[in-house]
Amino acid sequence: MTDPDVGVAIANAIARIHREHYGRGPASSRAVMDRDHIAVFLEDGYTPMERTLISAGKFNTVRGARHEFQLVLRAEFTEAVEEITGRKVRAFMSEVHHDPDVSVEIFMLHRDD
Repeated sequence: MTDPDVGVAIANAIARIHREHYGRGPASSRAVMDRDHIAVFLEDGYTPMERTLISAGKFNTVRGARHEFQLVLRAEFTEAVEEITGRKVRAFMSEVHHDPDVSVEIFMLHRDD
């Protein structure tokens, strides 16, 4: 696969995993890659329940639940990226934001010497 194809495949895989486990996927996903780093940006992905909590001022509750859920899904996210890139993931991080509704999944790959 060429780099743009790899990026699209990764963005689609991460969005699919979100959809399968959260019951709702993001409206859009985009992967940005540079050598040993991949960031997947996901927009408009909160569930109706999460939106209700955020509207009630409970974003930290949503952030905490998402963080714990991402830890549970770490292996699945990592396996998807490794399968698509053919490289091992060295580190995985995840962050969410509420206004705008965007999250990012970050992967650091082992160097491809």
